[in-house]
This record gives sequence, C-alpha cells and structure tokens, in this order.
Amino acid sequence: ISQLRMMYESVDVVGLNPSPNPFLMMDYYNQSRGCLIPEKGLVPGAPHPYSTSIRNQHWNGSNHSIETQSTSSEEIVPSPPSPPPPPRVYKPCFVCQDKSSGYHYGVSACEGCKGFFRRTVRMKLEYERCERSCKIQKKNRNKCQYCRFQKCLSLGMSHDAIRYGRMPEAERKKLVAGLLAEELNLSKPGGSDLKTLAKQVNTAYQKNLSMTKKRARSILMGKTSSTSPFVIYDVDTLWKAESGLVWSQLVPGAPLTKEIGVHVFYRCQCTTVETVRELTEFAKSIPGFVDLFLNDQVTLLKYGVHEAIFAMLPSLMNKDGLLVANGKGFVTREFLRSLRKPFSEIMEPKFEFAVKFNALELDDSDLALFVAAIILCGDRPGLMNVKQVEQSQDNILQALDLHLQANHSDSVYLFPKLLQKMADLRQLVTENAQLVQKIKKTESETSLHPLLQEIYKDMY
Repeated sequence: ISQLRMMYESVDVVGLNPSPNPFLMMDYYNQSRGCLIPEKGLVPGAPHPYSTSIRNQHWNGSNHSIETQSTSSEEIVPSPPSPPPPPRVYKPCFVCQDKSSGYHYGVSACEGCKGFFRRTVRMKLEYERCERSCKIQKKNRNKCQYCRFQKCLSLGMSHDAIRYGRMPEAERKKLVAGLLAEELNLSKPGGSDLKTLAKQVNTAYQKNLSMTKKRARSILMGKTSSTSPFVIYDVDTLWKAESGLVWSQLVPGAPLTKEIGVHVFYRCQCTTVETVRELTEFAKSIPGFVDLFLNDQVTLLKYGVHEAIFAMLPSLMNKDGLLVANGKGFVTREFLRSLRKPFSEIMEPKFEFAVKFNALELDDSDLALFVAAIILCGDRPGLMNVKQVEQSQDNILQALDLHLQANHSDSVYLFPKLLQKMADLRQLVTENAQLVQKIKKTESETSLHPLLQEIYKDMY
C-alpha cells in the first residue's frame, strides 16, 4: 500500500478502526483554528481497488507448491518459492532521455512524451514554428513544443504504430481489438456534449471558488460598491491588518514572533490551505472525478492543487500587488520584495508568471476548464487507472479547445499556449517546493502546516 493511500485513506481491514483522513475528509482542522476546512470528504461509494476484506482472500499457491518427498516419514516439505522474473528494462526515452515506461507509438518513450504526442495528434494542435532546432532533454522538454513534436516525428512516432515483437497471433489480435475498442471509447464527444461539459465545469467553479477573476478584477479596478481593500505596504500596516482590519483571526500555529518574514510565510500557508479546500470541492464536482479510484482522486489532488492555485493566483494580481482575504486587503509587491531572503523569494516568481498569464486575457469560464485539465493530468506518479484519467482529461481539453474557439476567435494559438502554461506551472511548483524545503531547513522558527506537509511529502 502506497504511503499516499495510507496517508489519506480510511481502510477497514478485518475489523481495524478507520484512521482519520486529513486531506479529503478535511476534519483535521476546524474554524476555531483559523483555517476553513470542510467536514465532509469525497462522495461515498467511489470505487475502491482494495475493498475486499482480507478474511475473504484465499491463498492460491501461485508462488509456492507442495511436493511429497520420498522419505520414510512421508513428510510434506514445501519447495522454495520460485524466483520472481527479472524486471523489464527499457531504453531511455528516445525523445528526451528521461526514464522510459515502455514502447509508445512505436518508440521507447517516457510518460511525459507519450502524453505530449498523444494530445498533439488527437487535438490536431499546431505550434508556433521555431527555427532554432532546440535540443530536447528532460530538463527543457517543455520549453519548445514545436521542436519537441518535430523530434517525435523524426524518431518515427506514429499514432498508428505498435510494437508487437514476438507476440503470438492470438495475443496480437486481442491487443489490436483492445486498441480499437479504446479508440472507440476515447472518440471525440459531440459539440453539444462538450458545451454541456464546459457549462457543468464552469458552474462548479463559480460555486466552489470564493474569489473569481471577475470579482477580483472589479475590486482591483475600483468598479465595486464595496469598501476599497486595505493596503498593506509596510510592517505597521501589516500589523494593523492583522488586528482585525483585514483578517478576523490570527494565523494558527504561528510562533509568537515579530519577525515579519516568518509571519508572512505562515499567513501564506493558511491562505493556501483554504484554497486547497475549495479546489477539493471543485474537483469533486468535475464530471467523472468521483468515478475514479479513491487512490487516484487523492493522487490527482496531491500533485495538482499547487499548479491550480498558481493558475488562479494571477486573477488576484496586477503589476503592483495582490488581493488577500477575499478582497479585504491588498499587499504591495514592493513590500513583499523588501522581506529578507528567503521570504522575499516566495511571491516574486508568481508575479512574473502572472504578467504573462494575464496577457492571455482569460475569463472565469476559460479558467474553470483550464484548472480542471490541470487536476486531471494522467501523468501523475502512482495513478492506478491512467487511461480513465487520460480519457477524463481529453474530454476537458476538447471542451476547452471548443470553448476557446468561440470565446477567443481572434486568438489562433491560445489553446497550445495554454498547454505550454501547464508545463510552466509545473516548473513553478517545483521551484516553490524547493524554496519551501529550503525555508524549513534554514529557518528554525518555521514549520509547515500538516496538510501541506502531506502534499509536499515525496513530491519532488
């Protein structure tokens, strides 16, 4: 059983009491501690790969045999277990030299390049032409999609390619039949179905996210009748905000210190936890999400919530700062820069990303589908049913593509640009995780919120 499932899941095995679930059950905290965590978990009845009780399992003797020895006592002596077959070893990914997961579309490829090629072909994506003939490696494979796809083609990757090897005829026919069935199941839904899906996702987004882009931009541009946000631009204004002008509750678990960087670090954590709660509820409302294995639901949230948060954060930002506390406060970028290192490094990369991301001029209906696609990434480590997740993401991406064509008809390359942003967000989260680990090691007064510890654990 993976650490992740033990970490988040309640399992009833032969009468054992279920353990609390701090991530999806979200009962680890309550409002008295200042972080708003829902009391309910995933919708009951989600399929569970280990739902059968151990007491109903029977040893089938597949790895052991009982042999009668020709001895005077006729004793039964168990033979030693047969050695396991050696693990199958593949050549490195031909495209980027990462660890290969097998032969995909005719060549040895990693999960990342397999998924990239599959999306490009199925979605008929066209990337902006690049004349630099970029060298594609694991560390930079997301930088240039055009050259990455050209390398896939030059290596012979084909949507119709399959590696049969020395496969018996009966097995080959069975495999071909399975592939045809898979293609039939993954065929593109009709336009009306995609529009319905887009509407469902947008409704879920509006319902579960407290600060939409429409509301945030109204506040930032002064087009709202509510009180203007309190501006936090130095230490004094921060403490005034903490006294009740902006936040009604103190940061839970923060040390009794006036060290400003430490305090901001804790406040960021509390805000993140609240957003994780909202994203969890949003994910549960995405059509098909609760039909996934419980383990896969948890895995998708563990690896996807920070990318989703950083995709939504630009909505709250302009070049001068960002909204906090549901629009009650506005923290200036200059103040965050003035914090001592490493705390001054927390938000600046997010501002830099926001400038480029906001230039795409997405609205909430675009963001809803984009965030859903981020959550439903089929290349997350440890997924049990990758094909089911990929099918769900394919449907979301097709709905997003169709929606962008109608909503941004003059922006030809917007869809592939958004796919590139998904790669940029993954890099942003990696850098953020490394910075958080650095702060944990070098700043003795800091600690991570327990929920965030579970998310970051074994992540990078």
